Amino acid sequence: MKVFLIGAGPGDPGLLTLKGRDALAAAHVVVYDALANDALLRHARPEAEKIYVGKIAGRHALPQEEINALLIAKAAEGKVVARLKGGDPYIFGRGGEEAEALVAAGIPFEEVPGVSSAIAAPAYAGIPLTHRDMTSSVTIITGHEKPEKSRSAHNWQALAASASTLVFVMGMKNLPHIVHNLLQAGMDPATPSALVYRGTTPRQRSLAAPLERLPAAAVEAGFSNPSIIVVGKVAQLHDSLGWFEQQPLFGRSVVVTRAREQASGLAQSLTELGAEVIQCPTIEISPLADYAPLDAAVERLDSYAWLIFTSVNGVRHFWLRLAQAGKDSRAIASCKVAAIGPATAEALCRRGITPDFIPQRYVAEGVLEGLLERESGQIEGKRFLLPRAARAREVLPEELRKAGALVDVLPAYMTVPAAHQKARVLERLEAGALDCVTFGSSSTVENFLALIPAETLKAHPETRLAAIGPVTADTLEKHGLPCHIMPERHTIPDLVEALKSHFGGRPCP
Repeated sequence: MKVFLIGAGPGDPGLLTLKGRDALAAAHVVVYDALANDALLRHARPEAEKIYVGKIAGRHALPQEEINALLIAKAAEGKVVARLKGGDPYIFGRGGEEAEALVAAGIPFEEVPGVSSAIAAPAYAGIPLTHRDMTSSVTIITGHEKPEKSRSAHNWQALAASASTLVFVMGMKNLPHIVHNLLQAGMDPATPSALVYRGTTPRQRSLAAPLERLPAAAVEAGFSNPSIIVVGKVAQLHDSLGWFEQQPLFGRSVVVTRAREQASGLAQSLTELGAEVIQCPTIEISPLADYAPLDAAVERLDSYAWLIFTSVNGVRHFWLRLAQAGKDSRAIASCKVAAIGPATAEALCRRGITPDFIPQRYVAEGVLEGLLERESGQIEGKRFLLPRAARAREVLPEELRKAGALVDVLPAYMTVPAAHQKARVLERLEAGALDCVTFGSSSTVENFLALIPAETLKAHPETRLAAIGPVTADTLEKHGLPCHIMPERHTIPDLVEALKSHFGGRPCP
């Protein structure tokens, strides 16, 4: 029985602390709010109960008193509860109130600090809150104070006279009131100031302006909550030190259609380049109901001349069957091993196997040419084993059989359709705010079009379609869709570079 009050950080899921991640993974119940990035929920155990209690100005899923009662009730059931809060729980997060309620109820708790948006948003906008040549202190202030209050809780004269950097949170609605009070208290109208909207996320926007111009600049640029207001000399560094918004894919919205088990590398690479990644796996990797054919092949591995792996999943599931049979990598000592693509080769290397052959071209013809070369043109009568997905394309096995090989194509796993994030993708598409959809295989094209018809994509030609290689591009064209982006080498890193090249020189609208 314990409650962890966890700071989820300001929006970038990479800013969750390691301690916060571990506490989240240990929880039986996750109580989360609107400012906690959805990606963080993937750190929770799949069977954990997830309860949304989000609070946005004017709309509360649960009042604070009910949130307190919920935390107490779940913990009283003997469960570990993770209360996931945006930013830091103790900085304008009402975490102190929740902690007091837990203490009063005799519930053990622990506060896990998070990175506050008051610090992180300016940093991502190129504004260091302290600088030895400009200021040596920071004042963090709520901007949520009602203008009609008879007496302000803030000492505006002290704030205006201070050499401190002023950071106002939750203050966009009151921006004119805040600026008016600072100017009335004697602050220089030319004081550098800045706004940062949705700091640390791919939707971040920022601007710098003299204090007296800040409200008008906010209106002209369409700024709203959630935004951080920074007032002080350090704001003048925004233009020279701003780094986050300069990334080559910053602000671009990119859909990744690969199965979630395969998507992490692509998604991470795109995120690191500033893109907003929408993971919309069109397939999920599922175990087979019957492994008897593959298990029988595992027992006669010494009869095969070659093992050919076409994917990381094929490697992973084949090794699971080896382990199930009480075997390990030594069982394939008599076989030569081919890996189609560097990711597959890396998966083999992690299991102590250096592939004998990695083709230069990851298409059936290229694989066949390389195998023929390594076998001095003689593969007739030799046995090949291909452990791979059920219902995969037959081109490579057919080419091998034409050359006289004996080929066993055995399913090691299966792919099933998935429909995660369909609504989000459609919403972005209809709003004209979806820059690109990436496809890593023909099956992802087919399954994506089963969710979102080709005619819908054709109605939005501004959305670019990217294919990892010519086979996938052909599948797009079969449905009457263009392939706008395709790398010369058909790998995930090269696909990332192709996207970077395509979008990198174009300003994001």
